[in-house]
Amino acid sequence: MRVAGVDAYGQVLNEYTGHRRVDGAEPAQPWAVYLAGADRRFRLLCFDLDAKTAGRAAAAARDADVLSGLLHDVGLDAVVCESGPTGGRHVWTALAESVDAETVATLARLARHVCPSLDLSPLSNAATGCVRPPGAPHRAGGRSTVLSGTLDALTSPTGTAEQVRRLVEALAQLVDDAEPAHNLDPHRPLPLDKHGRLYLPGPRRELPAVSAAALREDAASGDASAVLWRVLIGAAAARWHHADVAALVENSPGLEHVRTYRDRGARRPRSRVDAARVLRRQWDKAVKHVASTPRQIGDDPTFDARADAIAAHVRGVQARADASAGRWTTGGGPTDRRVLDVLCILALQALSAAVEADTRRLALLAGVGRETARTALLRLSADGWIAQAQEAAGPHGAHWTISPDPVIHTPADTGRSQADPRPAGAGAAERSALLATLTTRAGDATHDLFTLGPGLGHHAGNTYARTTTEPQHLDELARLTGDSPESTARTLDRLVSAGVLVRSRQGWRRHRTDHRTAAARRLDVAGRLDDRARRYRIERELWAWWQAEEAWMRAPRRPGTKHRPGRGQLALLPDAGTHAYGPHPRRADGRLDWHEARRIVEQERQGQAHRRRVDEPDPWSAERIA
Repeated sequence: MRVAGVDAYGQVLNEYTGHRRVDGAEPAQPWAVYLAGADRRFRLLCFDLDAKTAGRAAAAARDADVLSGLLHDVGLDAVVCESGPTGGRHVWTALAESVDAETVATLARLARHVCPSLDLSPLSNAATGCVRPPGAPHRAGGRSTVLSGTLDALTSPTGTAEQVRRLVEALAQLVDDAEPAHNLDPHRPLPLDKHGRLYLPGPRRELPAVSAAALREDAASGDASAVLWRVLIGAAAARWHHADVAALVENSPGLEHVRTYRDRGARRPRSRVDAARVLRRQWDKAVKHVASTPRQIGDDPTFDARADAIAAHVRGVQARADASAGRWTTGGGPTDRRVLDVLCILALQALSAAVEADTRRLALLAGVGRETARTALLRLSADGWIAQAQEAAGPHGAHWTISPDPVIHTPADTGRSQADPRPAGAGAAERSALLATLTTRAGDATHDLFTLGPGLGHHAGNTYARTTTEPQHLDELARLTGDSPESTARTLDRLVSAGVLVRSRQGWRRHRTDHRTAAARRLDVAGRLDDRARRYRIERELWAWWQAEEAWMRAPRRPGTKHRPGRGQLALLPDAGTHAYGPHPRRADGRLDWHEARRIVEQERQGQAHRRRVDEPDPWSAERIA
């Protein structure tokens, strides 16, 4: 067993530095038992639910009920103990068959996502992880007391490795059921590509197996509409664009519903206009469906392994960043950490360490300006946190790789014994848990209140994102933010003065309701991020319009100016240079008219755009404004 140390004044420390044999006399100070043996395989599982305040004691009790219920559901005996006078809980179960450390660490991470009061340390360290057993004294007085279950369940264990795997799978299902569908605001429109069709942002991937099979299926002999839907759902989830599918219409059997329609038992060809209309309507419907559907995994048998690999990679990046906490507190550090977190979120979404991320997109997701995001990328790259995998080209942004030194690999099951297969769904759930944690933290830090002066600044936002509605001590918050206790106290006082945090004798906590918007109004910074988003959307559309015009000018056999499609007149497979706004406006001398293009885009978004004749006076000219 391990025994708690004592300082020079006789005070018992929360550090178990001494050792005693288990067949000797019981020590006077607190003592703990190892959960794993010398072979680093676990034979005891203990969920240590912390409770440092009265509010956390209630949360620990609720989490203990959840975990004991899950243990009973898979047939494991649960012994619930009150760990000491602070109201914490220990939920024990014993195993007749040992379980490998990786499975137990996965179990701990998933359980932490469902039960936030869980301390990961004992279950995450097979070498030194230990917990005070029932009856062991607490350093604040009292002993660990059994509340439910019997000690016979621990001294005569019956638990199996298969039951532990079923427990992991049950937790994985709980985590995935709580996964947010996406990071798009459902109250805002989905983005449009350069041809004016809906799409989901992110790097293009291969079609899922089900959709790829549907693309090859002889749809004419069955329900062609259902086959088309399976293709479009997979293409939208794989981040394809409308033009990618349109290019396959002529030669893909699964897209028969676009080419023909059923008439009295026979299929008759559609006109090009009707075919284009059907594909546009069904594509937009599929994109909206995928964007609002909680699960996008489908039947891809490789998804769980790929999700497990990227989750492990991102977890390593985050652990390295947390260990270098001081790097993120001074100068551009707070912005750098936000941008790094956003890149990790994009990597989890794309299941790839290399992601396409233009500065405007990063800026909006991180709550900073585009130039600030650009310089943050340069600093992170110079320090080795990220690397540029591909330069920006045309309509595509640069590709960035997070933590370029380590190599992502999928854990091979061949390295495990037959008794330790990977629990089904564990990789997908680990990705979901990480994605939810990072997305929530980024969302808490991204607010008008935490923009630059007169806002509170980026570091204040990062500090706020690490607080909860339960009180936290100064030392804990200083450790989470990487700042000194003195500097952290000053930042917390600013947040209290702004009205978004509350200070009590137990520490600092958030209000039960969000007060950030009210504080932003008081500082006259409300609406900053929305204004920035509107400005960037206009800039993106102007850039896409220019890119289409440049493609038309460089096309070897481009159509004449009079034969170019106008606004909303796109063909099934658009020619190079076509755009949802039509031909780019030009001045009387033939040069591109940037001022008119901006006016059209700004008003078109509100449905008020119209083409101005060459001889029509410009309402935004200097003479008219004067």
